[in-house]
Amino acid sequence: MQLRPEPSSVDGRLAGRTAVVTASSRGIGLAIAHRFVDEGARVIITGRDPAALQEAAAGFQEGTVLSVSGNATDPLHQRSVLDAAADVLGGLDILVNCAGTNPVYGPLLDLDLDAARKILETNLLTALAWVKSACRHPEAGFLQGGSSVINMSSVSARTAAKGIEFYGISKAALEHLTRSLAVELAPAVRVNALAPAVVKTRFSQALYEGREERAAAAYPLGRLGNPEDVAAGAAFLASDDAAWVTGQVLTVDGGLLAGG
Repeated sequence: MQLRPEPSSVDGRLAGRTAVVTASSRGIGLAIAHRFVDEGARVIITGRDPAALQEAAAGFQEGTVLSVSGNATDPLHQRSVLDAAADVLGGLDILVNCAGTNPVYGPLLDLDLDAARKILETNLLTALAWVKSACRHPEAGFLQGGSSVINMSSVSARTAAKGIEFYGISKAALEHLTRSLAVELAPAVRVNALAPAVVKTRFSQALYEGREERAAAAYPLGRLGNPEDVAAGAAFLASDDAAWVTGQVLTVDGGLLAGG
């Protein structure tokens, strides 16, 4: 754990709030962490690789982030992160579930069921586990009111995407989990999701590498997404600008679904 406990002096929509962003050593999670810090929050970033997480933490202003390494699916890691939020930051206001995986590509009939279980474990059940852990932590104060959960879905939850159908199935389930938790945890906690299309990260690189211009042609806005595009949506959902928004999925896709 790398501790940077000094409070931020930045004013913004998230000033005075604390956030946990899972899988945030790179990509969308890291961009969300940076946007939250820019908006005034203090953030715990997490990731499996201690070296990558340390490098990510070094990119923040001193006093704005903590880094806690570990596997997002591990209950002990979840507890250590929430302990840090409570003990060092004074509680938890925002939880962003960015951890996800898609280890297979191909038809559903060829899908290895162990791989399918891993996808569900990481993309669906781990998000639920983090929410349960946050709500039940005795000192995090997550159920005291004004808290927010943001789950990371995908446009593949809305339409069959050849080769990654089970990934989409897991994200469709995550969207229903989002709606269910929004009802169950109201009014203390708002629960929403983000559904990006292809964003230029290492996770999705195989979907556009070597043919980015052709891939971008399907998007009405003429380009693929950047992690910062998704981070802007996360900042909105976490802020009081979305105080009457819960159980929703904000699509961030450059117009892809609208354009068919």
